[in-house]
Amino acid sequence: QVHLAESGGGLVQAGGSLTLSCVVSGNMFEIVSMGWYRRAPGKERELVATITSAHSTNYADSVKGRCTLSRDNAENSVTLQMNNLKAEDTGTYYCNVRGFSDPTNWDLYWGHGTQVTVSS
Repeated sequence: QVHLAESGGGLVQAGGSLTLSCVVSGNMFEIVSMGWYRRAPGKERELVATITSAHSTNYADSVKGRCTLSRDNAENSVTLQMNNLKAEDTGTYYCNVRGFSDPTNWDLYWGHGTQVTVSS
């Protein structure tokens, strides 16, 4: 069974910074992509950033230049550093892992979410 442990959410003033971390435990044959998505109040879940095992990153336009996503393959962890936070960054942030649970089965896992609130 795969488990995603998220940490680092909280309340911060606009212009501040937060770091979100996610550690994956359990049996996965290969983790291909890790990242973060978010759901703002009244909106659908959207991409924040993802990173592959080769450390290739993809960022939402809304966070480019303000967020940095990094990954530790040995620790099966991913870290999102968010700077210059804005009120519109408020939402529940979900860790996401995609890969193979065994050599033939592709799987997708989500964390339970961590709340980020940016006060203006």
